[in-house]
Amino acid sequence: MTRPTPTAGAPSRVFPAVVESLERLSPSFVRVTFAGEELRDLAPGGPDQRIKLIVPLPGSRVSTLPDGADWYSVWRRLDATERNPMRTYTIRGVAAGRLVVDVVAHGDTGPASRWIARAEVGDRLLVVGPDGSSRLPVGGSEWHPGAATTLLVAGDETAVPAACRILESLPADARGAVFLEVPTAADALAVRRPAGVDVHWLAREDGPGGGAGGGAGGVVGSRLTPAVRAWAADHLAPVGDGRPGAGPAEEPGLLNPGTELLWEVPSGPADGGYAWLAGEAGVITGLRRHLVRDLGIDRSRVAFMGYWKLGRPEN
Repeated sequence: MTRPTPTAGAPSRVFPAVVESLERLSPSFVRVTFAGEELRDLAPGGPDQRIKLIVPLPGSRVSTLPDGADWYSVWRRLDATERNPMRTYTIRGVAAGRLVVDVVAHGDTGPASRWIARAEVGDRLLVVGPDGSSRLPVGGSEWHPGAATTLLVAGDETAVPAACRILESLPADARGAVFLEVPTAADALAVRRPAGVDVHWLAREDGPGGGAGGGAGGVVGSRLTPAVRAWAADHLAPVGDGRPGAGPAEEPGLLNPGTELLWEVPSGPADGGYAWLAGEAGVITGLRRHLVRDLGIDRSRVAFMGYWKLGRPEN
């Protein structure tokens, strides 16, 4: 397993890791525990901290990256047959040289899903993540609720690991709701939560087009969109006079670098409501537009992240 030479002082670095265990949590989720002495230096900057997994090429159980400070540019120029895929995940847990990542298993739809279907204990992967020994600011964490008093967290299965980690980080007096759309009812996971935060697992198989196209288990967003709209209308106080469309004029969201996915993460508000939305880009953008344009909620209170886009290869 080869990896780039660490750059002194950089905010992130490449960590070698070995698959220590694999646990099937549900039909759609597999928990992978990685072990590695250097993982002791992996330091999340927030509960939804993103990392990159370097996935082995087909037929291999070891991932590699080019050496040198400019490894990323070299990696991008490699032929697809020689370039180990790089995929984004959320840290589910990290301590004492072990890293836990929950991976969505959704068939032959991309390199990471294909790898998890055949993964074995002993597979050696590289992980790109925040370096705790660096003094530079850590990026890749978007949960910034400030002193908000009402919280909304919503997303599809790709957002479940981050949402669960956020839930477990909340103070005991937190209030709000979490809406998570998953392919099947069996994908509802056990997670700790404050008494004042309701958690709603929404199975697409139970909604419109359940079991039909648009994604595993039914149409993506078919359960999430109406549930979030109904709750937000009752619980998120708008800015201004509260009339639909009375909020600030909506501006285009920012593009996630290197993709066409919309992504905007404001700093947290001092009070009132705060929404964190992540998942399929079209669904999440539509929800954000509804909160800002239709309900009049200030866009500075809505963080939204297009993790993936329907009809496009896995990002």
